[in-house]
Amino acid sequence: MNKIRLEIAALTENISVSRVVAATFVAHLDPTVEEVTEIKTAVSEAVTNAIIHGYGENQNEFVQIVFSVEERVVIIEVCDKGVGIENIESAREPLFTTKPELERSGMGFTVMESFMDSVEVSSASGEGTSVKLTKKIGGSNDDA
Repeated sequence: MNKIRLEIAALTENISVSRVVAATFVAHLDPTVEEVTEIKTAVSEAVTNAIIHGYGENQNEFVQIVFSVEERVVIIEVCDKGVGIENIESAREPLFTTKPELERSGMGFTVMESFMDSVEVSSASGEGTSVKLTKKIGGSNDDA
């Protein structure tokens, strides 16, 4: 298993760093352009949620991202120690947002779920949130 850990300041300008690292990390698996785009998009949504909703762009906080791969399965965990999510089920509903004043679309989890094989969310109020994204590269098992 290969694994790297990245810690970025909770600033929106660092979202692009997480996207580049994600694309670079999976490159050795020879993913399709579509797979890379899906992973980058899901990572940026998770990191955006941590920065905007978890910390409110508090420059003194950090988002931790752990990238790992075993065989052809990529696992990306995005964690913050922010405010947490009061109701995970509601937060996963399309169009749900806690920041309408920022014109947030409320589609972050929906986008993550559409691009990844699985999305697991754990959160505790006042303690933070962890989002685990999993995707198998070359994952369609249409050999039948």
